Amino acid sequence: MRESIQTHLQKPIISFWVMSPLPLFVLPMVLMPGEIQELRVFEPRYRQMLDDCLLDDRNFGLVLNDPFTLTNHWDAPQTHGCEAEILHHETKGSNHFLKIVGRRRFTVQEVIEPALPPFDHPMMDPLTNAEGVDPDLQSMLEFIPEEVGHSKLYISAEVDYIDPLAATTNEQQEELKKMANHVMIRIASLLSIDDELVQEWVQQAPVMELIDDDGDTVFAVTALLVSDLDTKQRILSSEGIDEAINHLNDHLNAFLEEE
Repeated sequence: MRESIQTHLQKPIISFWVMSPLPLFVLPMVLMPGEIQELRVFEPRYRQMLDDCLLDDRNFGLVLNDPFTLTNHWDAPQTHGCEAEILHHETKGSNHFLKIVGRRRFTVQEVIEPALPPFDHPMMDPLTNAEGVDPDLQSMLEFIPEEVGHSKLYISAEVDYIDPLAATTNEQQEELKKMANHVMIRIASLLSIDDELVQEWVQQAPVMELIDDDGDTVFAVTALLVSDLDTKQRILSSEGIDEAINHLNDHLNAFLEEE
């Protein structure tokens, strides 16, 4: 069952921007602590968010979207996300290319709505043209109703950061290695790797080198072995290592049982 989150009603600018809520990149993607990913930023709302983050040298949050809950007609964020640090930024025309790394997990406590709805909302008709060209940022800022009280086009939120997971025990490390080993052997079979080379190939796999006593090990293994967003979100939301390992084990067993 999806958890519900409160939507922050529009308030005067001082009431929430002084508290420095976390800017949120809300999209169909789950970022794990320690995971490195690349993003292309082209939407006006996220270009504004990127400018704010670069100007203030701050991180943003990456959160899986919840299509069943809306905030000012945009997909709302789910309740758990991961802080993202910008490692590299490059601009090419109107596109921004980012390399990010996942940092702290957090829970969304209160969502702050973006100042404007999506372009397909009737309110935005005066800003769109027949060619379908998006308006420039300045035009959008000037279009924001005075009663909104702020000029942020992106979703942000007040969040609580989650304490890092405890160190992984030897038993938990062995369980992770066993799971990773089974998956890599299955992949080797799908790739038709020679039987005599399989074990060497498995032991040299990057995922095997990542398993140690660090509490984030389970997230590192997940980032490499799991693509299913719902599974990744459940693991990201786990309260402890055992719970995360159980979610990972359930998903990988289902994968191994596939024909």
